[in-house]
Amino acid sequence: MHKSIQEEIKVSYRHRIFFTRGSFMKDNLLLRDLMIEGAQNSPLPKKALFIIDENLASARPDLPSSIEQYCQAFHQEIELTSSPVLTPGGEAVKNSYPAITRIQELIEQNKICRHSYVIGVGGGALLDMVGLAAATAHRGVRHIRFPTTTLSQDDSGVGVKNGINAFGKKNFIGSFAPPFAVINDFDFIRTLPVRDKRAGYSEAVKVALIRDSDFFLELEKMADQLAVFNEEAMESLIHRCAALHVRHIATSGDPFEFGSARPLDFGHWAAHKLEQITQYAVRHGEAVAIGIALDVIYSRRMGYLQESDCNRILNLLESLGFELFHPGILDRNHNDEYTVLAGLEEFREHLGGILTITLIRGIGDGFEVNTMDQEVALQSMLELKERFGSESESARSGQNIEPSAQNSLNAKNAVSTLNS
Repeated sequence: MHKSIQEEIKVSYRHRIFFTRGSFMKDNLLLRDLMIEGAQNSPLPKKALFIIDENLASARPDLPSSIEQYCQAFHQEIELTSSPVLTPGGEAVKNSYPAITRIQELIEQNKICRHSYVIGVGGGALLDMVGLAAATAHRGVRHIRFPTTTLSQDDSGVGVKNGINAFGKKNFIGSFAPPFAVINDFDFIRTLPVRDKRAGYSEAVKVALIRDSDFFLELEKMADQLAVFNEEAMESLIHRCAALHVRHIATSGDPFEFGSARPLDFGHWAAHKLEQITQYAVRHGEAVAIGIALDVIYSRRMGYLQESDCNRILNLLESLGFELFHPGILDRNHNDEYTVLAGLEEFREHLGGILTITLIRGIGDGFEVNTMDQEVALQSMLELKERFGSESESARSGQNIEPSAQNSLNAKNAVSTLNS
């Protein structure tokens, strides 16, 4: 005879993304008003700890002082606990747990409580790390995100995930913790290097392919403007892409990924592995573009997708400036397995359950499969090399994003073996 107590616990979240310019100008009251809103009638100013991506601070040396002046102007509402803290950004910050510990120490030293704010300002990798620190200190303190790259403003920064890499696996340590608010300030996009301006485009193509054919048509129409980084076109892309991502999170019925499916990771099973193979020399948005190209060709080879649609998608990615092949895609591991294909099991393992990969039947028509034909996947990888390899090698020589020497050798051996 067993006894049990069961109660259903429902927790409601409000997920908000704001779009603005000049966030730290004194006449922009958005941040101040958000912090007042969360004050719960307390007369005391709310503590704020700012963590800034040092790459951003190099591009915007006025930023720390602008934040200090903003908080001073509203000192009755905001208590800046210390000067903004500069922290390394980029994928490297996600590969070291001490970065988390440092932020947690700052939270403790500055007496940040659950009614205070940790405010991250930077790219997606820094926001992932700061978000995880905020989610785990005091079992969760309020976190406000300022994504500053195209990729973080239209994808990673507007989600509810936080995480760092560990044990050779991407985002192995992490949490689901919706931020108090996300503020997309378009002024940050202006100072980005070209690669970072482009990187977020691949996530827009991804969500259009699985969710919204009209958005894909818009991207095709705007492709020439996006290729030269027209601000109006970029803002339109960011806003629409962010809206589609947030709508999925809110309406999919599985915002914290308890199931086996990750439709928003279309093109990502190969992308995550390619990033690791190249030691993150290939950045996430660039790897996603290659991953999308691979899955699009695979979908065509499996008879799911018409050749005309396949070519449209590849043409759009190329017109946006993406290279669609990297020799790391044909890397082999110590067991002489193709490393990318071995990554399928890691992709499944990350959620558990059965392997679930999103593919497309047409533009805007995503669907799920539970098996991948590895021979067809391998042929798709070789097709990428045949179609785009020579162009990518030529372009890469001027961009300094070579894989490691060993990966290059492995890739060449793999092609040689496959063609023999």
